Amino acid sequence: MSFISVTSALNSNYSLAIIFAILALETGLPLIIGLPGDTLLITAGLFAAGIGAGHGHHLNIALVALGSPIAAILGSQFGHWLGWHYGMKIFSKPDSKFFDPGKIKSAEKYITKYGQGRAIVLGRFIPVVRGLINPLSGIIRVPFKTFTFWNIFGAILWTQILIWGAYAAGNTFANTIEKYLKYIVLGIAVITVIPLGWEIFKEWRSRKHLS
Repeated sequence: MSFISVTSALNSNYSLAIIFAILALETGLPLIIGLPGDTLLITAGLFAAGIGAGHGHHLNIALVALGSPIAAILGSQFGHWLGWHYGMKIFSKPDSKFFDPGKIKSAEKYITKYGQGRAIVLGRFIPVVRGLINPLSGIIRVPFKTFTFWNIFGAILWTQILIWGAYAAGNTFANTIEKYLKYIVLGIAVITVIPLGWEIFKEWRSRKHLS
């Protein structure tokens, strides 16, 4: 989703519903990968601070801060449930165009490396992983209570850091951000992909050493 799409969505009369729906879909359905959760939360925080108000952009910070983690939690819980009950049927198809059985082994390796709690929380901050970690946690049988605890903790941490950080920056540097809003949001979109790129690079380097 481009910067124009994000700002248009947040300028809609249904902006809050759009934000919550995207957060739930991004974390709940592994088919929908690449939705701009990080960029959306940061932009929402900026608009709640009054950035872009002259163009009609305005959001209630309390509603954004309260609703976003709830949407992220519900989406992730659905993803875990989906993976637990139907994941093996989906990932076990060798001719699947969307799901690679190798992703289960990658998820097990990722969770074993970081531990269940840390993997679920850190996964919130990595694009693509954010949408896959939840159903894959269900597939490899991360217990419901364990997943729920870390899911709630991770969702609150992720959403509140981005929303309130952007809100504070918007109030502190309003004129500068207003002037360069488009470039700032584009920069944020690029920065949020860096963790994914780093994980891919480490995986590639690891495989190269083993070959």
